[in-house]
Amino acid sequence: MPATYTGSAMTQSSNSPSNPNFRPLLVGLTGGIASGKSAVAELFSQIGAPVLDTDQIARDVVEPGTPTLAKLVAEFGSDILDSSGRLDRARMRTRVFADPEQRKRLEAITHPAIREELASRAQRAEGPYQIHVIPLLVESGRADLYDRVLLVDTSEEEQLKRLMARDSANSELAQQILAAQASREDRLDAADDVIVNTGTLQDLHQFVQTLHRNYTLLSERINALDTDDL
Repeated sequence: MPATYTGSAMTQSSNSPSNPNFRPLLVGLTGGIASGKSAVAELFSQIGAPVLDTDQIARDVVEPGTPTLAKLVAEFGSDILDSSGRLDRARMRTRVFADPEQRKRLEAITHPAIREELASRAQRAEGPYQIHVIPLLVESGRADLYDRVLLVDTSEEEQLKRLMARDSANSELAQQILAAQASREDRLDAADDVIVNTGTLQDLHQFVQTLHRNYTLLSERINALDTDDL
């Protein structure tokens, strides 16, 4: 059963590993669209944790001039670009969520590039643990690659409300986006830790402080075990 955090304020701790075999605790942060992942990731970043956001990486790997953008244009045509030559993400999203086959073609191009860049950035990051923000962690079947899966959870009704307000998505598109993701039950089954995002930003801050301390302690423990095995 995943741990559900109600939170209490904790102090920040730091880590400067001297063990050459040190490895950071890897935390996969996930959740449905408009669940509050970005807010949680920002709070981890504010306390100094390395946060690697695959949504941002997904934008970076399709910048003009990148091989991934060139592959997308070859696959889908130049009408996926806006007037400045950048990927028109809103147009692309509308197109692929209306057609599962096109979504698979898109993911076959973008996902390998995103994973390669994520791995590169993870190698350069420091700290006792890393937060990898991966919205489709459960769907991709990669949850087992992480020491902990942290889920930001909220109701589907709240997701729809936030999505329509945030992205000006109509109800039909919002429903299609949710339908393309794992169910809430599947995400809960995969989670080790759950933040129920139904309160205030201060509540989230407390949850993150609690997790920060726990993840730092877990990192110390796994690296102590690795040292004992040498």
